[in-house]
Amino acid sequence: MNDRDIMENLLLTTKGVCDLYMHGTIESSTANVHQAFNTALNNSLCMQDSIYKEMSVRGWYTTEQAQQQKIAQVKQKFSAQG
Repeated sequence: MNDRDIMENLLLTTKGVCDLYMHGTIESSTANVHQAFNTALNNSLCMQDSIYKEMSVRGWYTTEQAQQQKIAQVKQKFSAQG
């Protein structure tokens, strides 16, 4: 397993953890539990962002710039549904 594979696994795992913490935050029944999950979620989101940025710097996670026409189409579609 190379560095890229390890980073991809870390990113996927961290995204999964974020999902679990988000649901824990939403479903928590007390303020203390809500705050604990919310803190863990924010920490995990920061970790996910750091991993993403490192992968992006190394060229392992590339994104494409969205075309303005496509953005306008999506905006129009969802504004019409409201």
